[in-house]
Amino acid sequence: MEHRFLGRSGFRVPVLGFGAGTFGGEGPLFSAWGNTDVAGARRIVDICLDAGVSLFDTADVYSNGSSESILGAALKGRRERAIVSTKLSLRSGEGPNDVGSSRQHLIQSTDAALKRLGIDHIDILQLHAFDAMTPVEQVLATLNDLIREGKVRYIGVSNFSGWQLMKSLAAADRLGLQRYVANQTYYSLIGRDYEWELMPLGLDQGVGGIVWSPLGWGRLTGKVRRGRPYPPGSRLHDTAGFAPPTDDERLYRVVEAMDEVAAETGKTLPQIAINWLLQRPTVASVLIGARDEAQLKQNLGALGWQLDAAQLERLDVASARTPPYPYYPYWNGQFAERSPVETRQRS
Repeated sequence: MEHRFLGRSGFRVPVLGFGAGTFGGEGPLFSAWGNTDVAGARRIVDICLDAGVSLFDTADVYSNGSSESILGAALKGRRERAIVSTKLSLRSGEGPNDVGSSRQHLIQSTDAALKRLGIDHIDILQLHAFDAMTPVEQVLATLNDLIREGKVRYIGVSNFSGWQLMKSLAAADRLGLQRYVANQTYYSLIGRDYEWELMPLGLDQGVGGIVWSPLGWGRLTGKVRRGRPYPPGSRLHDTAGFAPPTDDERLYRVVEAMDEVAAETGKTLPQIAINWLLQRPTVASVLIGARDEAQLKQNLGALGWQLDAAQLERLDVASARTPPYPYYPYWNGQFAERSPVETRQRS
């Protein structure tokens, strides 16, 4: 298993992590993702650890906390082999302060997550969303206290815009507080918005990308194709409304390019989608999910080989989309002389 530095933290993470959103199966969204119980989770953790997938990611809102509880039970007796990542700040209760990144909610939610996970510290704690009602200085000071108390090792964000993340990093530098080193972000062959601003920011500021939904919310499995409805049993029947939007014609174009690459490599479409991500700048780890052992083992097949330059070019061209202003002059080369050209999409 390859390990990469998580931003400029000096901390290494495996290039594949496991997303435990399939643990628990409570509620309309998470029941569609999966309903793995403790016994099933132990088996998945066995396979992951044997393969070197030691990063496990969850959140306090996944299945109303059940995902954390099940992950904690599955890791019991082998905590030292795992990197535990969780997220908080979304609404986790009915009270007026059961949401956001206030000092009250961060402390309360961290303690609750530690209890559910059955551990004494969280390796990577990420804010699930930006809280515009709480000053970033207060948020960072609270997270700094949690690190000093030994409850948290590293901090990151998820679903932040570029200005929200940069404002926070600047405040941390100004106040001498711990910086965010991780950005858990949506990124896939059909969702490349990360490249417009967040990727250059990550390169400049030393923030590592932890990618969620590398298969474009299940659209890059090969089951969704031109002229076909969603297949029976697809989670998209229940979850498409939660998924990042995508243009159908672009999706079909990408899948058809992936089919060509699959014929050349003998790899599956999910393996190709994940391998492409692992060759992108700033990506430290890609979170894979699985409802069963077969899905997990297939995703692990994304490692041990690489797409060649011609195949990467074909996928880049098929998945490219012109970004809005002010990003497109950098994307199309007008301002390329002093821009991070490795982040530009090919057209």
